[in-house]
Amino acid sequence: MSCIPVSRDSDGSTAWSSNHTLRDPAIDRELQDLSIAASLQDWSHSRTKRVIDVVISSLVLLIFGLSALLIALMIRLTSKGPAIYVQKRVGRNGKLFTMYKFRTMRIDCTGPTLTRDDDNRITLIGRWLRRFKLDELPQFYNVLCGDMSLIGPRPKLPQYAEILDRPYRPGITGAATLAFRREEELLRRIPTSELETFYGARIKPLKTLIDTRYMRYGTFSSDMRLVLATFVTCIGPCNLSKRVVSALCLNIPTHIIEQVAIKPDRNPGTLISTSVDPTQEVAQT
Repeated sequence: MSCIPVSRDSDGSTAWSSNHTLRDPAIDRELQDLSIAASLQDWSHSRTKRVIDVVISSLVLLIFGLSALLIALMIRLTSKGPAIYVQKRVGRNGKLFTMYKFRTMRIDCTGPTLTRDDDNRITLIGRWLRRFKLDELPQFYNVLCGDMSLIGPRPKLPQYAEILDRPYRPGITGAATLAFRREEELLRRIPTSELETFYGARIKPLKTLIDTRYMRYGTFSSDMRLVLATFVTCIGPCNLSKRVVSALCLNIPTHIIEQVAIKPDRNPGTLISTSVDPTQEVAQT
């Protein structure tokens, strides 16, 4: 169990206490063990996985090409700036690549690289695109080019890359993406000035561990279930999404996929991060 101390503001809201920035050394040890145990024979390195990436990304771009053009037009008509947001991310074996997304934020605003649910930099159409993850649609081109995969760790900014020489392609979705699908809601509780520290100390190591576990032990079947689970979480109501994701992950061992739940403890000054089997009720570990 990882406890994240928080404090109470004058209005009763919860804020994180910045004096707790230590990483869990157990996470670092397991990451090292998983890296040593990684094999190029894993499903995540297989040619079959790459063929599936090419086929599915080609179909998505072909089927939704017109929809993507309409989205781009709506972005250009409703806010200043380009429709496509271009950014350098860390790819396989630490190689930088250019990642493409639909722009969801105003270009005349500055702020932290992390975003929260209530971020006023997000445009009206951008909020809608983020809700249904449509801002990620251009990344199927990255998949087709070989920079990304359907399933894998989310591509990191260089300053957030936990493992620079990761042997896996980053993905459009993955185990940590599902586990932290409410991340922006969590970050809303954190003061803007503390976002970077909180993310680096608590969220980033957990996401890296979850993704590294999955990529080490993932299979074709588990990949397809994560794709379907991601689709359901994008379009379905929250309660339905939880049940469907649990059902889809029913046969995935807990050491492969891990769901992280952030919930208040009995002590109002603490948030608890718990790792649980997604098929069971949330329980402290």
